[in-house]
Amino acid sequence: MGKFIYEGSVKTEIEDRALTHLQLVITAKLRRAEPFPFSWREDSSVGGGRTTVWVQPGSSLVFKYFGSRQPSINRAWIEALAFTANAPSGLYLVPEPQDTQGSAQGADEAPATPAV
Repeated sequence: MGKFIYEGSVKTEIEDRALTHLQLVITAKLRRAEPFPFSWREDSSVGGGRTTVWVQPGSSLVFKYFGSRQPSINRAWIEALAFTANAPSGLYLVPEPQDTQGSAQGADEAPATPAV
């Protein structure tokens, strides 16, 4: 279970595979200087609810992974996450769809920059 840390104080746990896909979408948007909101549901163990942060090029972000291997990349998931990131409601984690393009990369391959 990885962690997403925003501005050093706002933290949430996200499974490594999902966190990798979120990182690809977030970094693609920031490379283009496109700010956006990112929301997630809090676990009931920390009181539940929902948190939203405003992500912009100057934001301090940390993607901390539990595992050491890069998971395969599902282009369909990247596209689904990018769709939410470009919507007025902003980025949020959606369930992983089946990769219909069959373009998932192996753990030893470098991820391609998503066209989001």
